[in-house]
Amino acid sequence: MERRQVQDSHATLAFAEAHFKKGEYAEAETLYSAYIRQCAGAASVEALPRSECSPEDLATAYNNRGQIKYFRVDFYEAMGDYTSAIEVQASFEVPYYNRGLILYRLGYFDEALEDFKKVLALNPGFQDATLSLKQTMLDKEEKQRRNY
Repeated sequence: MERRQVQDSHATLAFAEAHFKKGEYAEAETLYSAYIRQCAGAASVEALPRSECSPEDLATAYNNRGQIKYFRVDFYEAMGDYTSAIEVQASFEVPYYNRGLILYRLGYFDEALEDFKKVLALNPGFQDATLSLKQTMLDKEEKQRRNY
């Protein structure tokens, strides 16, 4: 039974990623949520033990579900998923970047700077993070000049 659950969880993730790549976000979100429940054991007694799900896959599921929420402009829910991805795999730079973009858009420049700096500490070659860091610094300075 446990082996079947592992196969089911991998199939769920694969289907979620296929829908995500095709832009079928409602279906992808449902499947990512199912995968996360299977891994985290939040919804069912028959859920997979956490050890059966790789941190990389679980972090990717949280990150991608966060992207779907971002596309819907559900910024705070998206940040929750990005934070969960970071908690699962702290070395995964993408959710830091994604969360930083939302924080920037919401005007939380100090928090955005922290996330962009973390991205660059993990992956110095992440060009979008370099640009975002510079822009955030400029906008923070401008905000301070205007006394917002």
